Amino acid sequence: MTRKVAVFGMGHVGATVAHYLVAGGFTDDLALFDTNEAKVNADALDFRDAMANLPYHTNLTVNDDSQLADCDVVVSSLGKSKLVDTPDHDRFAEFKFTRTQVPLVAKKLVDNGFHGKLVDVTNPCDVITSMYQKLTGLPKKHVLGTGTLLDSARMRACVGEALHVDSRSVVGFNLGEHGNSQFTAWSTVRVLGKRVLDLAKERGLDLADIEEHARQGGYLVYQGKKYTNYGVATAAVRLTNALLSDARTEMPVSNYREEYGTYLSYPAVVGRDGVVEQLHLDLTDEEKDKLATSAKYIKERLKAEEERAAKANK
Repeated sequence: MTRKVAVFGMGHVGATVAHYLVAGGFTDDLALFDTNEAKVNADALDFRDAMANLPYHTNLTVNDDSQLADCDVVVSSLGKSKLVDTPDHDRFAEFKFTRTQVPLVAKKLVDNGFHGKLVDVTNPCDVITSMYQKLTGLPKKHVLGTGTLLDSARMRACVGEALHVDSRSVVGFNLGEHGNSQFTAWSTVRVLGKRVLDLAKERGLDLADIEEHARQGGYLVYQGKKYTNYGVATAAVRLTNALLSDARTEMPVSNYREEYGTYLSYPAVVGRDGVVEQLHLDLTDEEKDKLATSAKYIKERLKAEEERAAKANK
């Protein structure tokens, strides 16, 4: 079966996503979209030249809307990273740009009969993922955001460093908003089968410091090069591959949770049909409160945007 993916937005993140897909041989057909014609055509040419030294072939198209009808997965990586250069690295800073671009992409998808799965990387992730679902009318389980898949990886890396183990030996989740209201659900974190809460007591680990370091991970990367790309692109490709291969993998991605009435990051089983199962964690009362607070924040920001859009359209 032919695997077909489209990437909207060929900036730092989108180009890295596309490169990973091409270099890894994860897709047979790759449709690239960007309003900067010179940039996206240059990327396509660069990928073509790279293929001569790769063991895989990928068919490439540029800004061809007709390719969307039979795409398996569309990845949205629209953004303007310089807007995030704020003291608190608030991902909502990009909203003034992304809220104008997302409806344009959504219209292209609808007009060209796209009926696959949508992976949102665009910030603010949870609000934008919700916007895409409403604007396209796609089933909620078919529209997902990378959410805290990256933040959880940052947490796992920090815990792994603190305990001198491979980050892949750490399991657990950051939950809620892909933003400043997220939190690490320490009750879910295990290292080599042991509860990190117990290990912290044994070894004197400051979990609050580790959590803050993980939360600020994106800001630290941004400070060094004024954008982030590798970590989030890898999360997006991992999610895309789970969809393409029907992996049925547990991931903390942004998915619609009925009990909270919003998209937020919470573990879900992801396969070819999108979210094939939603999990239910045994969280502490404190963690439940933090998740409810994060959900409330996301809903309030989405409601404010819907009210703004309604006034603008009058």
